[in-house]
Amino acid sequence: MLFSSITFLYYFLPLTVFLYFIAPRRLKNSVLLFAGMVFYGWGEPKYIWLLACSIVSGYVSGLLVEKYREKRAGKIFCSISIAVSLSFLLYFKYVDFFLANFSAVTGMKLSLLRPALPVGISFYTFQLISYTVDVYRGAGAQRNMVRLAVYISLFPQLVAGPIVRYHDIEGQLKDREHSWHGAAEGIRRFVTGLAKKVLLADQLGELCSAYTVSAEKSVLFCWLYALAFALQIYFDFSGYSDMAVGLCRVFGFHLPENFHYPLISASITEFWRRWHISLGRWFRDYVYIPLGGNRKGRGRQMLNILVVWVLTGFWHGAAWNFILWGLLFAILLAAEKFWLLNKLEKSRVLSRVYTLFFVLLSFVIFSAENAGQALYNLGGLFGAGGIPFVSDEAVYSLQSFGIVLLAGITGATPTVRILAEKLSERPAGGRIIRGFEPFVFAALVIVITAYLVDGSFQPFLYFRF
Repeated sequence: MLFSSITFLYYFLPLTVFLYFIAPRRLKNSVLLFAGMVFYGWGEPKYIWLLACSIVSGYVSGLLVEKYREKRAGKIFCSISIAVSLSFLLYFKYVDFFLANFSAVTGMKLSLLRPALPVGISFYTFQLISYTVDVYRGAGAQRNMVRLAVYISLFPQLVAGPIVRYHDIEGQLKDREHSWHGAAEGIRRFVTGLAKKVLLADQLGELCSAYTVSAEKSVLFCWLYALAFALQIYFDFSGYSDMAVGLCRVFGFHLPENFHYPLISASITEFWRRWHISLGRWFRDYVYIPLGGNRKGRGRQMLNILVVWVLTGFWHGAAWNFILWGLLFAILLAAEKFWLLNKLEKSRVLSRVYTLFFVLLSFVIFSAENAGQALYNLGGLFGAGGIPFVSDEAVYSLQSFGIVLLAGITGATPTVRILAEKLSERPAGGRIIRGFEPFVFAALVIVITAYLVDGSFQPFLYFRF
């Protein structure tokens, strides 16, 4: 079920909120668990068993790890739990990648299994692993199975994050506060995220689609595509995160932020502190630091960076272009860490140009179907293959999508937020904002609904990861 669908907005969500708030406190988690299972099983009910098995496995493993963590058996149980969680992920997401590459290397013709990828498996697998590892490190295991199940299956963030660490939400699973102010804040955040998705990301996606099917490529068109896709995936994913954070706020949860204007970063290091924050922290805490981080010399640190970013790329998809994407960031981050960062700090303008340049290159690689297409699209940015600098189709696309691109560029910066804050600081401005805000959000809902009824929306990009 999609957030950006009539079914979710006008049937599932109102009914869930109604049942949740009329339920007594002791049953609120049960309502969320039931809603999470319905939400997850709406499009592919055959995979509810996989989610249920993952929850049961995590619950049992947590208890065993806690009981024996002072002994060798604790480490064994922790390793088994991680292996079980990863086995599901490896089979459904990567088995055909390994079979295809093994066949290519050996010359054997192995049949691909072609399993359908369960939605959200990359996200809830990482949450389960973090829970087991945290218990092994000393956190208390959750003895209430419903609470643990809600942690894994909380429908607002089940299929595309943010990736929530168990200790960040443990207390809220047991007891959380509800208020009209919190619910209103959550609704505003949800509508903002939905607007990002439907009014910006989906419209930018049309420009990307026009480029993909075009037989009239040009350098200008390639750069328009690079910019449009970077903005599309930003508004698509940050919009989903806004919706997840907002909905969880309605239900009394406080989730960590996942984006903080990453496209204004002055270095790749800063970019990854602002982009998909929960994923970066996960790899830092569960891969980079356990490997030794920066504590074992420069050579080992470079190796650790390489391992983390190859895995980060591979986490996003079972294709070589994602590994190339991760390698690019590994090289850039290592270069910044060891010598480039000090030079970038001398000029904020040049550092932002440098960062945006490589971010756009990275998303051209990211958006490709395979490594070959990634290299072809990269070449197009620099006129490889003799393509012209400008084409009629590129000019037409710029004219057609210019306003959307301008809105996207503006929305990717804190400009609107800063202006609103400055206006609200003035007595008259604050009254204007408070008076018009409900009408603005109501108008957004009406416009978004019109787009959804018309059918002009696209699935979330990160559902495929």
